[in-house]
Amino acid sequence: MDLFELQSKNTREASQPLAERMRPQSLKSFIGQSHIVGEGAIIRRAIEEDRLFSMILWGPPGCGKTTLSRIIAKETKAYFIHFSAVLSGVKELRDIIEKAKDQQKFYRKRTILFVDEIHRFNKAQQDAFLHHVESGLLTLIGATTENPSFEVISPLLSRCRVFTLNPLTEKDIESIIVRALNDNELGLGVYQITIEPNALNYLIQLSDGDARNALNNLDIVVSMHRHHAAHAMDKHIISLESIEKALQKNALRYDKSGEEHYNLISAFHKSMRGSDPDASLYWLCRMLSAGEDPLYIARRMVRFASEDIGNADPHALTVAIHAMESFRFLGSPEGDLALAQAAIYLSTAPKSNRIYMAYKKTMEIIKRTGSLPVPLHIRNAPTSLMTSLGYGKGYQYAHDAPNAYIPQDYLPDQIVQQKFYTPSERGYEKTIKQRIDYWQKLKNDNQT
Repeated sequence: MDLFELQSKNTREASQPLAERMRPQSLKSFIGQSHIVGEGAIIRRAIEEDRLFSMILWGPPGCGKTTLSRIIAKETKAYFIHFSAVLSGVKELRDIIEKAKDQQKFYRKRTILFVDEIHRFNKAQQDAFLHHVESGLLTLIGATTENPSFEVISPLLSRCRVFTLNPLTEKDIESIIVRALNDNELGLGVYQITIEPNALNYLIQLSDGDARNALNNLDIVVSMHRHHAAHAMDKHIISLESIEKALQKNALRYDKSGEEHYNLISAFHKSMRGSDPDASLYWLCRMLSAGEDPLYIARRMVRFASEDIGNADPHALTVAIHAMESFRFLGSPEGDLALAQAAIYLSTAPKSNRIYMAYKKTMEIIKRTGSLPVPLHIRNAPTSLMTSLGYGKGYQYAHDAPNAYIPQDYLPDQIVQQKFYTPSERGYEKTIKQRIDYWQKLKNDNQT
């Protein structure tokens, strides 16, 4: 029998996407995130000792958040509930709480509640299980691609450990692809397919650190290859050309290591920074001609607008984002012109990296000083108790002043004199600098 015609022994598993079939079932087979699940790391110890705590897993798509939560469920003695923040609401949460109480009362089991896309929960939904996380009835494991500091309410956040998961490395993705190709039971091993080195490298680059993306692409490529190569002499070998045909995407005409890919994006970025519109347009077209993902280029321009232009021309960020959205709407080649327009605009805009430098400096100070308390006078005081404790006392409402500015401090006392942002004399930042200097003079006059 032709190997391409063999069927999986398990019909249910065969109907599942490859990424789901290949999902690791134990820590031993889990790839990546060694900083939290490697030997001696905190989550591994918590699993091995069956001493779990509430946590939030924050990371990009396909880095292992859901897989890790399922492994935790399998390797501990807890009752596990998978809950989608998108599909469920407060009513479902109440049902879960009742089930957790039953598990605790009748089976002496704690309940792990895995909340996928926890950033989509509104405040009412988060409040609904806050008390039960605090009491220990529920051990919460939340997964999110968004910064939990902005998306999760403070009381709940303070009861969870936040772990940052990284995009998978190229070596990780390679291991995942090779494992899927060699796995006879759940993967594609039954087809005895090999993949040429340059083709494997291209699949790795396409994944962008996302295991699900890598396996989905591999599944499509193998399926198309089986269909078209049934009678070919090299039917067990996947080439770069077969990947291009399967994914309807031209591979970058770069070397195997991907060095030229980084060389061209570097040349593009530095040409825009150097205010050379001709060179910027040239390197943009070189990348598009080579088959670079236009949205990758667009994302780099959005980043450039903040990093290298900033408030010297605040409109630059709008131009970059509009170019990206225009390309999403039009596609290629029509949308390519919007990218060219943005590249020329960014090249000719006044330059300033003061936003970038201010951000770096602020993050360094926060790492050094930790979570400094909010000054009492700018705290919110929604209750009489908070008012009696001095919350909001002495706060002056800026709009009551003639110029909508009142000299008062807003930073924590320990860093009250710290300056983070120093605008340049270029473009619109010159106007911003004049305003800041004027406000600083008012503040100095008020202190003398």
